[in-house]
Amino acid sequence: MTPTLDVARIRKDFPILSRTVRNERPLVYLDSAATSQKPLAVLDAEREFYETANAAVHRGAHQLAEEATDAYESARARIAAFVGGRPDDLVFTKNATESLNLVAYAFSNASAKAAHGGDDLDPRFILSPGDSIVVTQMEHHANLVPWQEVCAKTGATLRWIGVTDDGRLDLDELDSVIDETTKVVSVVHQSNILGTVNPVRLVMDRAHQVDALGVVDACQSVPHQPVDVNALGADLVAWSAHKMLGPTGLGLLWGRQEVLSAMPPFITGGSMIETVFMEHSTYAAPPKRFEAGTPMVAQAVGLSAAVQYLEDLGMDAVAAHEHRLTGAALERIGALRGVRIIGPRENVDRGSAVSFVVDGLHPHDVGQFLDDRGVAVRVGHHCAWPTCRRYSVPATTRLSTYIYNDESDIDVAVEGIVAAQKFFGV
Repeated sequence: MTPTLDVARIRKDFPILSRTVRNERPLVYLDSAATSQKPLAVLDAEREFYETANAAVHRGAHQLAEEATDAYESARARIAAFVGGRPDDLVFTKNATESLNLVAYAFSNASAKAAHGGDDLDPRFILSPGDSIVVTQMEHHANLVPWQEVCAKTGATLRWIGVTDDGRLDLDELDSVIDETTKVVSVVHQSNILGTVNPVRLVMDRAHQVDALGVVDACQSVPHQPVDVNALGADLVAWSAHKMLGPTGLGLLWGRQEVLSAMPPFITGGSMIETVFMEHSTYAAPPKRFEAGTPMVAQAVGLSAAVQYLEDLGMDAVAAHEHRLTGAALERIGALRGVRIIGPRENVDRGSAVSFVVDGLHPHDVGQFLDDRGVAVRVGHHCAWPTCRRYSVPATTRLSTYIYNDESDIDVAVEGIVAAQKFFGV
């Protein structure tokens, strides 16, 4: 039997949840899909690092440098293990957007070098007119705009897998959209706007059938469910620290070593080199190849503490808790008059982000009304403008839960939606 989370105890670990907002109303935080709150264990870990071991990593000969390097690389090992990976396969970036851009730039940089006679490049990363890149219609802009840029630079064509009326990928299109021209397939694991959990292994397997590289945006899945990067079947997987109780300013990119070793660097400079001459340079092996400059040491230490916190709770318990809350939100919001959920209505292959529109009200008005009652939700297009256009809505109001929420938080939000309808007379 999967253990349940003791939400009352968990909330005590998050100082911010005890504060009041808007005329001394208790804070009801339902915006974890945007960023999660941070437990004391994470705050303490970062502070302790700065107080006891702060130094530049990797090259120092003194004790503080050794301790800082050990803290940084130990954090890498713990975080990699959390998703079933190895330390040498995990790259630290400043956020998941940079992780995805790192991958996208590998294709545009390799293609540009190939056009000027580069002969030491992996052909898998060389794009030209006639090639295609495949995404989905539910991507976050961070996994769409970089690929648009790559296509503009290389002449490749951008394609996408459509979305059905109920918020699922149209898998009938899979074999026709991903074909022999496809060089890369980059898809979201769990949609930040629809909440859909996609069958990424199926998509990755199709990508590999045509010898394309497979990329997965796991920002919304790694914090909320057990994720084994190997089981996803991808070549590269990106996610961020701040959505999984960790600090801002840290992103992650896991990759198969063989793929990382073939990728040209994204940012160049110090720390990522092997040798440097006035005429040319050679680059270090991954992951250092992709970590130019001073790295995010304290943030990595903080994320390591967040991983420990989640492991202590148990990711199976976290997923079960979220599933219960998502079911309650779908049921209670879906039962409201004049309210339409944008995304799957059934709590199957479904994450905790629940987006909705209220007839007669702009989502911003709904969000502001809820904020006045102390309820923090997200409003707008959620960096998924094409998805909103797919469902003919300008924006949505999005409620998203995490380990520190319970059903009473959902009840407060639902009461606020009803009160907004009454206040605005819709």
